[in-house]
Amino acid sequence: MLSRPAALTLSVLLLISPLHAQEQPTTDGATPATEAAVEPAEEQRAPLPERSEVEATALEEQLAPKEQQQLQAGDEAFLALWLPANAPEPSGAVIILPGDDESADWPQSVAPLRRKLPNAGWHSLSVTLPDPNGVAPPLRSAALLPAAAEDGEPAKDGENDSAETDSAGTPASAVDSAETAASKENDIQEQQKTHAERVLARIESAIGFAEQQQAKTIVLLGHGSGAYWAARYVAERKPANIQNLLLVAAQLPAGFSPPLDELLAPLQLATGDFYYKDLPADRLAALKRSQASKRQKHPAYTQIALKALVGNREAEQEQLYRRIRGWLTLKLQAK
Repeated sequence: MLSRPAALTLSVLLLISPLHAQEQPTTDGATPATEAAVEPAEEQRAPLPERSEVEATALEEQLAPKEQQQLQAGDEAFLALWLPANAPEPSGAVIILPGDDESADWPQSVAPLRRKLPNAGWHSLSVTLPDPNGVAPPLRSAALLPAAAEDGEPAKDGENDSAETDSAGTPASAVDSAETAASKENDIQEQQKTHAERVLARIESAIGFAEQQQAKTIVLLGHGSGAYWAARYVAERKPANIQNLLLVAAQLPAGFSPPLDELLAPLQLATGDFYYKDLPADRLAALKRSQASKRQKHPAYTQIALKALVGNREAEQEQLYRRIRGWLTLKLQAK
């Protein structure tokens, strides 16, 4: 027979046990309600905007509405900055293409030129270009992912003791690695193709806007990697209304081809290539472009060497503007 204290202890334990059993969590560590609440939240997560979109939104808040033009390229609307020529009879329009990671009002070259060219009798239209990595690569095929054990169970002992091989005797792991590498390469190529189509569509839209303004002459001016896109547009689309091309500190976008010297040489239109001679890499790239133009007997290719004025950005930008203005004046006089 139990003593009175022991009997009381047993009674308390019998009362607690059912309550404790009711409070035990499910074996999978989360209730169905919790899982249902988590899944929709992941599905509703919106993609982050591109850097260029964020900067364009900031420019819309900073600049006067009369400078802003919302242009359309396919399904995309984008910001372009427009300033009409300060002249009764404008000479034409200069379409400015910024480089990667630059906005339509970038303080180096882009903004100074777009603001000063109207005083020389030219309309200016500076275009927002999409980010190079703004398009996510397509989802990789599930067939190329490592095969999971059926029903999520780990492989049993002895199942993977011997490496599988294909018909040629190549280990399966090596085949999978090669297929994965090929898939990644295809993804990159598809992403670059999509980016190029977006850029060229925006350039075409900008040219269409300039034509609506009755511009007698339309000039494409690219800064940095924008110079590559200006040249590529002319090379691929061969527009009859573009007979003048200006390059400022031209660069080849990472991962794209052909190099600028191969792209520019066959273009038989008036080309002004402005580069900074202080930088050895830029000087060497400019030399290659010059040599390629000579091999192709380019009839109207001109290089203009600029000097970087360290510590005096305003004078450096004024130097560029005066050289660009002089080139445009000479081309108009030659007509």
